[in-house]
Amino acid sequence: MSIADKSRALMVRQYQQVKNRQQSMLMRAAQELGLPEEISHYWNPIQGKIDPTTRMIYDRSNATMS
Repeated sequence: MSIADKSRALMVRQYQQVKNRQQSMLMRAAQELGLPEEISHYWNPIQGKIDPTTRMIYDRSNATMS
């Protein structure tokens, strides 16, 4: 793989991870509130970009589980 292909794959993987984390948190919140499960499928990126606040909240952190 070229450098460009590797960087694109990394970017796509991070995008999917942020999306999955956000949807998981929405599903848990919906279950706790008794809302329909469909609400957890919400995803509203603007022009394919993740909102910086959303990225900060749902992106990886430096904390680890032990």
